[in-house]
Amino acid sequence: MKKNRWLIALSAIAIHLSIGGAYAYSVYKLPIVTEMGWSETNVTVAFTIMMGLAGFAAALFGSLVEKMGPRKSAMVAAVLFGAGQAGAGVAILMDSVVLYWLTYGLLSGLGMGIGYIAPVSTLVKWFPDRRGLATGMAVLGFGSGSLLTAPIATSLMENVGISTTYFILGASYFILMILGASYIAPPAAGYMPEGMKNQVEAGTKVVKQDLAQMMAKEAVKTKQFWMLWLMHLVNVTAGLMMISVASPMAQEVVGLSVTAAAAMVGVMGLFNGGGRLLWAAASDYIGRQNVFVIFFVIQVITFAVLPHTTNILLFQVFIFLVVSCYGGGFSNLPAYASDLFGTKQLGVIHGYLLTTWSLGGIFGPIIVNTVKNMTNSYIPVFYIFTVLIAISLLIALLLRADVNKRKKQIEKDKKDKVGDLSTI
Repeated sequence: MKKNRWLIALSAIAIHLSIGGAYAYSVYKLPIVTEMGWSETNVTVAFTIMMGLAGFAAALFGSLVEKMGPRKSAMVAAVLFGAGQAGAGVAILMDSVVLYWLTYGLLSGLGMGIGYIAPVSTLVKWFPDRRGLATGMAVLGFGSGSLLTAPIATSLMENVGISTTYFILGASYFILMILGASYIAPPAAGYMPEGMKNQVEAGTKVVKQDLAQMMAKEAVKTKQFWMLWLMHLVNVTAGLMMISVASPMAQEVVGLSVTAAAAMVGVMGLFNGGGRLLWAAASDYIGRQNVFVIFFVIQVITFAVLPHTTNILLFQVFIFLVVSCYGGGFSNLPAYASDLFGTKQLGVIHGYLLTTWSLGGIFGPIIVNTVKNMTNSYIPVFYIFTVLIAISLLIALLLRADVNKRKKQIEKDKKDKVGDLSTI
């Protein structure tokens, strides 16, 4: 059966939309603490396990995803994630915190990690002309999942209870992910969409060459891999730090009301999701290497200015910019990796790079909470991140220079080859 690449994209969005529902976890916390009498710490541990496992699962099972293919991998993710969510309902009925950790935390985390990388490398291959847009569409679903899940879960808990909510959502996620998995498949080798093929044949478009075609074990030995890894780690850490304390930080620093802070958190979700698509689409025109430089220029200015910002509106705009760069980093990461290392083992390489997701989830909240407890202020946090982001900006500039140098060398080699052939 001939596949439609836009339906492939829709399938990837369905998978990411489901696992992205995990970002709505905060709506479960208070109802569970109130109804079950579990401590807030115990309830939070499940989310920490899930998010921590997700990034490491992507790295651990990346090679397995490449071997199994996107369809089987996404189906495995559907079973794990759906079972984790529904299993959380069983844990609530049994009043078992440990079972809750094992289901919502462990099973959902494994399902999320596998489900995150399963469609992305495939989608990149279907959109050789718009890699950024392709990955942006997929992770837009992930970033937007909480916007759908939060109101639905809240309404269900009020009407049918917590355990039944988990059963309904677990089944819904499973069905949506299975539907997405059933259609997704890689294209034939060397695939190009019809329009792109016609342009290439007419000589009006040149196919962009990847800088290399590497296996994952080769990629991790390069300085480019670790430069990209470090850049993304700082970008994720800054974003998750901001997301984890945005509401109390805005209330304390600029006096935002509780209601206004809650509204701000909702808008942050839009910038997180929208940033994933817009920054990724922009990268197709201005280059991934330039987008990462822009991320760090925006953030180094933002974090340097934030301690001196007293205007409520401006303070929120700065927060939205940071969250936008956070989302954009996730959508540009696989496309940038494919530019640098090719698509041969992109799923595995992307998985390795996503360890930054887990580490950022640990470092971001730890840094901000430790500094706040030591100084009783959020202000020093801004200075710490100004330094970290300035270092990342330097790395981004060095990587950009390296990319541009290698592109020029490829062009030179092409011209030399054409010259050699013309003399034969």
